[in-house]
Order: sequence, then structure tokens, then C-alpha cells
Amino acid sequence: MKKTIIITGSSSGVGLHAAKHLSLRGHQVFGLSRSQPDSNEFTTIITDITDKKQVDAAITEVMKHTNTIDVLINNAGMGMVGAVEDASADEIGRLFSLNLVGTVHMISTVLPHMRSKKKGTIINISSIGSEMGLPFRGFYSASKAAVDKMTEALRYEIAPWNIMATVVHLGDINTEIAKSRVRSNVSSVYRSIFDQVYEGMNQHVSNGTDPEEVARYLEQIILKPTLKGHYYFGKIGQRLAVPLKHLLPQSLFESLMKKYSKT
Repeated sequence: MKKTIIITGSSSGVGLHAAKHLSLRGHQVFGLSRSQPDSNEFTTIITDITDKKQVDAAITEVMKHTNTIDVLINNAGMGMVGAVEDASADEIGRLFSLNLVGTVHMISTVLPHMRSKKKGTIINISSIGSEMGLPFRGFYSASKAAVDKMTEALRYEIAPWNIMATVVHLGDINTEIAKSRVRSNVSSVYRSIFDQVYEGMNQHVSNGTDPEEVARYLEQIILKPTLKGHYYFGKIGQRLAVPLKHLLPQSLFESLMKKYSKT
């Protein structure tokens, strides 16, 4: 069954691959992004989702072309690296403004349209890193964990209208995310260890999952009649970290994480 789908962060990375894939599969796709993607395979509406007025205008534009919104994929987000001690309030605010508040702007604007049809699916893209505090990515992990808990609450609230919500936790994906990360000024006390960890981060991304695989996985979720609260997608070692955190003694899990993160 073909659906009308809105995807945020559709100008690059996972969002672009998902928008192109779903459009080529016959779905009606509207991509919201701050810049024009190098693709004409779906409709793009230039939008900064941290600005509620822009989000309202974008959804008004979408509704000129359709009478329903079947699926919202909240993919827009940004990374942030640096020590907890070194992060500024401005950097933290920018991160949460996009990763959490922007996601809420989209949900609150789209929900009335889904509620009127008594159906809809909301997919919030998160990270396996939301399940654990990653060294030098503490605030990124925190921002995605906030999305996770918000989504868990949302599932209860929207269930009476047959609207579903889920979180898709991604491992490292082979995209150019490093170019858009906020990077705190790292103080000298952390410099040597940070440089080692940061090199490892970029290696994991370079060896990460093909974003086209993520696009196909998202289509599978979209077509499911019922949804679990959480899905995990990525390299097997990264996915295993989630159950291992709860099964292993904390000291052993932290030792494994230090080895993986090169701390």
C-alpha cells in the first residue's frame, strides 16, 4: 500500500537515501531540510525544524498536495563531540533544539492531521548510543535518550487514535555526519585521549552500514501493521551492546566500552 510520507533531514545521509528509496518505491514523499538536496525524485520543502513557524508553514504546504499524512520520519539531527566539562551552554542548547525540540515541533504539527484520519505512524530516528553514555559524546547520547523517553510516553498518548510511534536506533552509518558535528573546544587535559577516540569514531563511521540498507529497513517498518517501541539496526557488535549493558556486570561492560572506544 502506497503512503504519504514526510522525512526531515532529507538533504543528505540517511534522510536523503530514505526519501529517494521510498519515492522510487511509489510512495509520495515530502522532504523537509534546511538546504536543497541533489535530487528531484521527491518534493523538497526548505524548512528549519527548530523554528515552529517554519514547520507550520511546511505542513500547510504539504496538505495542499495531499489529504493525509500516513508517516512522519523524524530523521533530522546533529552530532556533538567533546568532553562533558568542555561543552558550552550554547552548544548544548543547539543540539537539543534540533535533536529534541525540532522533533517535537514536527510531531505536534503533524498529529492533528493523523488524528483526523485515526491512523498514522511516527518514526523517530535515534542512536544505539542513546542506550549508553558514550565517551566524548555524552550530550549527543543524552539528546537521543531524551527522544527515546519522549517517544515511549507518546505511544501511550496517541494510541486511542490508532496512531503508532516507534524509535529506530541506528549504529554507525557510512555517511558524512562528521562534517556536521558540533565539536567543542577540547581542553589540553583531554586532548590526547580525545584525539584517539575521535579517530576511532571516524573509523567506525567509515566502516559503517550502507545508508541504503537503512532506507530499505525503514520501508519494512513503515509497512508493518503494528510496531514495537524500539528497533535496532547496525553492525552486530553495536546492536549487541544494548542487551550486554543489562546482562553484564557494570565494571565488565565499561571495560568493553573503553576498549571499543579506545579510551
